[in-house]
Amino acid sequence: MRRHYRNRHHRPRDQPTRTSLKRIRLLLGLAALVATAAYLTTVVDDGVFRAAWDGAQSSRLPMLAALALYAGAFLLRAAAWRAVLPGLSLGQSWAALHVALLGNHVLPFRLGEALRATSVLRRTSLPRDAVIASAVTLRASDLAAILVLALVAAPRLAGELMGGWVWFVLAGVLGVATGGLLWLRALKSAAIVLPGLRVAIATLAAWLLESAVMWQAARAVGVHLSVVDAIAVTAVTIAAQTVAVTPGGIGSYEAAATAAMTVLGIAAAPALAVAVLAHATKTAYSLVVGALALMAPAPGYFGRLRLARSVGAMPAAAVPDGPVIIFFPAHDEQESVADVVRRTPAAVCGRPVSSLVIDDGSTDHTAARARAAGAKVISLPRNQGLGAAVRRGLAEAVDRGAAVVVFADADGEYAPEELATVVGPILTGNADYVVGSRFAGRIDSMRPHRRVGNMVLTAALSVVARRRISDGQSGYRAFSRAAASAAEVVHDYNYAQVLTLDLLGKGFRYAEVPISYHFRQTGSSFIRLGRYLRKVVPAVVRELNAQ
Repeated sequence: MRRHYRNRHHRPRDQPTRTSLKRIRLLLGLAALVATAAYLTTVVDDGVFRAAWDGAQSSRLPMLAALALYAGAFLLRAAAWRAVLPGLSLGQSWAALHVALLGNHVLPFRLGEALRATSVLRRTSLPRDAVIASAVTLRASDLAAILVLALVAAPRLAGELMGGWVWFVLAGVLGVATGGLLWLRALKSAAIVLPGLRVAIATLAAWLLESAVMWQAARAVGVHLSVVDAIAVTAVTIAAQTVAVTPGGIGSYEAAATAAMTVLGIAAAPALAVAVLAHATKTAYSLVVGALALMAPAPGYFGRLRLARSVGAMPAAAVPDGPVIIFFPAHDEQESVADVVRRTPAAVCGRPVSSLVIDDGSTDHTAARARAAGAKVISLPRNQGLGAAVRRGLAEAVDRGAAVVVFADADGEYAPEELATVVGPILTGNADYVVGSRFAGRIDSMRPHRRVGNMVLTAALSVVARRRISDGQSGYRAFSRAAASAAEVVHDYNYAQVLTLDLLGKGFRYAEVPISYHFRQTGSSFIRLGRYLRKVVPAVVRELNAQ
């Protein structure tokens, strides 16, 4: 069952504080990045960077091969995570690791680390504790493995650069890994398999593969670096990255790698060129593959962005007995509402028509004039928004036994005389949801910027809905009783896109009919493009992911 609509104004009390802290951290990280870049320009000969660039250009195939091994390292890590969490697909494990990698390259303070768990939690239904515990355990084990590699491959290098701190860091990550293992054991979940030898081997092998980037970068620059030395330099550099402040560790990566190579006897300038090339290669990979991992495999990190390709169609059903009920959402429409109500036909296609006005907290005489014109009026205690008014109108019409429910704007832009055209496909059993299309009919007057805006938004809706739609914002729509009962409007501000996606996603049959349109002569529209997009786009994403 889908969740009910929630108050869009609800917000945790501490959210502003958290947002402020995030902004401060981001600004501090960016400031550190700028300062690092500025410092490097003053102390480094640009010939170093030219050497790195020329070396990469002349060694494209070997660099691509090293990059493939780097990708293989993440495949091993993804397989290791799946071994611990069998319900996690290899694709989603791979995506989570790359989303975290992308986050670490664009966010300061290693904030991307949390994304490996949030990616899985947002894109799968796996238990929260199992996901977090396994992510923490494997990441801590990952860091412990690289420290062990540093000590084994080049104990002198690790000792000179990290001193006694290496043992404290190793003890810390081993402590976290042990705590994670105990957490996994305590969960006693069938969804978890405690990591064993295969996971340990995959973790170590991943770091060996990742070292290929450093080794090949050294070859491209013309620096002799043995495989063992490349592993040691990678290990020390990654160990330093665990406390990186800048996005992507820019500055700290280069400093650690350069220092490690100078201890091995390599001159500082070519060592820096190697470090820059290796880091640039990894950063480019993280940005490209990480961006892809946000979207694939489906569902993406931000959820589903289009309707499913195949949706089961609702079976056709006989139209029940009952009237056609047309309702008019209205807010301060005293100049037009009475005329619209009076022009509404008393019957269409042999069915009586009943008019209902949903007065959305009007402060003028909208309700009184609607009653005087013969409409029944439902008055909301305050202005809640067009989406809320449509939601209430659909519910009221269904409760009153409507066979077909219609709504139209109360501002006179749509002709109530065309009611038979709009309800026709439903009464003949050919559709469940009908939209009156202005662009398939006749537009007497529409301001140019509104015409362009409607066309752009409609084109976007067509892409998201995976079907041709000619008018995504029409204010003249009809529903079968079943469609009106099932329809959900997930926000108060508006209804247009979310209502169409909701009913299409539920398999209701859709149709469009041509209608006429004339721009309103009284009052003013509440639609402002910036506010409209800020409110509607998130609602569309919520709708797509509520199916």
